[in-house]
Amino acid sequence: MAPPRLIGPFTQALTLRGLPALGALSDDLLEVINNAGVLISNGRIQRVDEWSVLRTELKGSGIEEVRVETLFEAKGLSCPPYLTLTPGLVDAHTHICYAGSRARDYADRLNGVSYEEIAARGGGIRDTMRHTRAASEEELFMINLQRLSDHRRRGVTTVEIKSGYGLSVGDELKQLRAIKRLGESGMSRVIPTCLAAHVLPPEYRSSKGDQHQDYLAEITQSLLPRLRAESLAARVDAFVEPSAFPVEIARDYLQQAKNLGFDLTVHADQFSRGGAKLAGELGALSADHLEASTEEDLLALKRGGVTAIALPGASLGLGIGYTPARRALDLGLSLAIASDWNPGSAPMGHLLLQASLLGAAEKLSAAEVWAGITMRAARALGLTDVGTLQPDHSADMIVFPTSDYREILYQQGMLNPCLTFVQGSPQLTYVEGSVC
Repeated sequence: MAPPRLIGPFTQALTLRGLPALGALSDDLLEVINNAGVLISNGRIQRVDEWSVLRTELKGSGIEEVRVETLFEAKGLSCPPYLTLTPGLVDAHTHICYAGSRARDYADRLNGVSYEEIAARGGGIRDTMRHTRAASEEELFMINLQRLSDHRRRGVTTVEIKSGYGLSVGDELKQLRAIKRLGESGMSRVIPTCLAAHVLPPEYRSSKGDQHQDYLAEITQSLLPRLRAESLAARVDAFVEPSAFPVEIARDYLQQAKNLGFDLTVHADQFSRGGAKLAGELGALSADHLEASTEEDLLALKRGGVTAIALPGASLGLGIGYTPARRALDLGLSLAIASDWNPGSAPMGHLLLQASLLGAAEKLSAAEVWAGITMRAARALGLTDVGTLQPDHSADMIVFPTSDYREILYQQGMLNPCLTFVQGSPQLTYVEGSVC
């Protein structure tokens, strides 16, 4: 058992604690502690308070004092003069476990070819499926370990990762086993989700009968029990669109998954309506995308206690409107913001940049943006011990080289963390550059 450690001092600590889970947020609700320190024991936060107060109260107790500058000096780096501490970011929707590239699809979209047209001619998700099926579990693990590292370098310490590019029992298992290994690597906290209901695989498109139902029946009977047996995922997702899985077919599948004890999340209302209402009806943890949602759809989510997840990366990648985030908050929903990092519609994967741009476009307060990428994103994943700096939470924290937390969103992703803690373990990401 490691001895407790007092880490600091930090110019500011933005704790995100005490914020309501639902509805609009004003910036005066944000708790900012000046000249802060954090007491950590066994990878968890014991206390966050002023550095001088903690030092005085803990004097003579045998607590190990770790001054932040020593972490930099050990690597031969100069510590920035100002440091702002925040919770580690929580990315509640990604598709980073894939092989291949869709640069051709992106070029086609720039030339006016629609997402649906690209998919119809064999591009899109099915193109990534072919590359992912051809990759081994080890190759998927190594490729995505680098992506996980990139995400952590940008401050993301909790990552949801979906399958959905295998589209067969064997290949979905391969993806989810690679995702499980990513979680075991200790790089970040990983939340796996089974998205076998992403699109209909080509094997079924050429068969007779009710192809969608036949495929989902195979997934329900042959894949979902294996997820339980191997502890590969406790969450099930479905892409609910006429071009993927229509509402009535998706409803039966998701209800069966729920009956088996899986938590639900839904790709909802990206191009057409129907998915959000289904998510509300089934009581899903979250409904993600919602670019096509109306007030009626958002109210259905509110009745079902569903967290709305905005995915600005997909809007940027596809050139479509943003999720109506302002309206969702004003109606009293919980709003999370995620990157949707994927090879097709959202290849950037920079959560902080995307959240900053969504905030400007949808007139969100700083408190609403920060909550959306920390404590409310954790809520969307059913997590209760990440997303804020408070006692008994995992010591997942990030440090920015600035004296003012407001600089972080203001610089729209250009100000990156210089230090990241995952369960109290520090990793320097500092690169010499501008300090605010």
